[in-house]
Amino acid sequence: MSLLFRWLVAALGVWAAVRLVPGIRIEEGLGPLLLVALILGGVNAIVRPILTFLACGVIFLTLGLFLLVINAAMLLLAAEISQLFGIDFAVDGFWPALLGSLVISLVTWLASVVLGEGRPGR
Repeated sequence: MSLLFRWLVAALGVWAAVRLVPGIRIEEGLGPLLLVALILGGVNAIVRPILTFLACGVIFLTLGLFLLVINAAMLLLAAEISQLFGIDFAVDGFWPALLGSLVISLVTWLASVVLGEGRPGR
């Protein structure tokens, strides 16, 4: 159940980023939104740990701020992969990706706290 919850919350975060950040677009409908959330989850599960490991020195030197750049890169990569699968999800550059990744992170964190999935022991 937790995996389904995380997937739906990620879709909510992508929806919020599309609505709030100029330069992030997605085709209408629930299907593309869920697929983009799935792709973003896969990218974050596979590519992000590798990049984080390779950039650990830079992350340490910037006191963790470089993680924001990695999150933006993951959103840009998810947009490229979505295009390969025929999903019209576009991010128009680094700054929209950075703002979008912040929105997605905040929405997923907030939804986890409000809905109780972020608490230990649940």
